[in-house]
Amino acid sequence: MVGRRAFVLGLGGLGAGSALAQVDVGSASSMARLVPAQTLERAAAEQYAELLAQARRQGVLARMQDPQLLQLHAVARKLIPFALQWNERSRAWRWEVNLIRSREVNAFCMPGGKIVFHAGILDRLRLSEDEIAMVMGHEMAHALREHARERLAKTQATNIGINLGAQLLGLGDLGRMAAHLGGQLLTLKFSRSDEREADLVGLELAARAGYDPQAALSLWRKMGEVSGAGGAGFLSTHPAGPERIASLQKNLPKVQPLYEQARTRQAGQ
Repeated sequence: MVGRRAFVLGLGGLGAGSALAQVDVGSASSMARLVPAQTLERAAAEQYAELLAQARRQGVLARMQDPQLLQLHAVARKLIPFALQWNERSRAWRWEVNLIRSREVNAFCMPGGKIVFHAGILDRLRLSEDEIAMVMGHEMAHALREHARERLAKTQATNIGINLGAQLLGLGDLGRMAAHLGGQLLTLKFSRSDEREADLVGLELAARAGYDPQAALSLWRKMGEVSGAGGAGFLSTHPAGPERIASLQKNLPKVQPLYEQARTRQAGQ
């Protein structure tokens, strides 16, 4: 935990790990195994702490009682219990959510569950809570599907000439490299396949948490409207487009029942 500004929620006994996934994203890549998860997560936590320290020095790290940060915390509390079905390791993650006061349209979740939103994505897109859940679910999905671990493994394996048939020989070298790769995490670009997975996994996470799946469509329409605008950092790595909306639209019927079940459950509480 970074001071009193961070929100932390360990999953512990929470979760819906027994629930079957409704969206189809296939199996996680075996390449990710080339990079030790714990090593990368430690590197991510270190970079996250450095990022927050810098924001604090600049006076742009939101205070604990900031209304927008409290809203982000509320969304996270609903989403996180449904992470287990996508990654059993997330049970031990110390999830954190922080808000940086900048006009940049950006948000991300680092390995190990370290989440940051920039105020610009909330303010400039005028996001509803359902749309916030879609952004957060998408970013959480990148971490849960270990896309950063896979990207780094592929890059470093190529650089040192390791192939899948030599995993055991390369593991030590990649493990040592992973400890120094934290600085690449904020500039890492995911593949089109990674983005599709994150869209669909995030959609299901949000629906299970009781957020309207239709918000995914309105979110990406808004993203398309700000595409090319200054400071839209999120769109440099998450380009909006009709194919993205079409994929989400196609999967809405799969998650709509999950949303309705969640709303019924919440109404009875």
